[in-house]
Amino acid sequence: MRLVSLVGMRKEERGLSPRMAGGLLILLTLLSTGTAHAQFPSELWHEGKIVLVEGDTLRGLVKYDLPQNLVQYSMADKRIEAFSARKVLFFEIFDASVRRYRQFFALPYVGGNSGADYKTPVFFELLAEGALTLLSREGLETRMYSGSPYYSGYYPYSYGGGVYNPNRLGNTITVLVYTYYLLDENGNITEFTGNKADLLQLMGRKSEEVEKYMKANKLRYEDRSDFVRIVAYYNSLM
Repeated sequence: MRLVSLVGMRKEERGLSPRMAGGLLILLTLLSTGTAHAQFPSELWHEGKIVLVEGDTLRGLVKYDLPQNLVQYSMADKRIEAFSARKVLFFEIFDASVRRYRQFFALPYVGGNSGADYKTPVFFELLAEGALTLLSREGLETRMYSGSPYYSGYYPYSYGGGVYNPNRLGNTITVLVYTYYLLDENGNITEFTGNKADLLQLMGRKSEEVEKYMKANKLRYEDRSDFVRIVAYYNSLM
């Protein structure tokens, strides 16, 4: 399903509760916090833009927090304005760490740390769009390790990776992890189980062709960039 359809539906709903739908508007003072040590993408300010439900577009420095479903905008007077997913249609950043633009959409979903048992806007990153749309969310986890983390499967953050090595303390390491979601043509968003059979089942009659493509190109859905290629190939067959 094209994201523009879901975004359009949210735009039409904005008149139902103009201010309450957006939650509280948070104004903070921008402090000097030693950003030289901020290494994860969510800890950095990025050049970008935020498109609000009310129609305004804010351009400048943008910082996101997907677990909290918040996006922050640094204003000219150095204050920070924070918006919940309820107030945002989408935002875009240029992530210098991977040298590419990244887009995030606020889509209706049951879950996403909201605690609600009904659909509320949740931020998802768009990875591949088409008949089957691949989305993701990211978060940080602290894990135990033994020996060097570079020999334990923890590699520097990249578009095709999934974790990053920040400063470590003792036998723990903080890693960047992704959760993937699939949006079908009916607008249903389903969290990916991590099971190859479940993925191929979603692809129906094209599953055999996709599986052959994966084998021929040695693609693994566990790898972020490979997963994008797999879904993009499926969409090319539709």
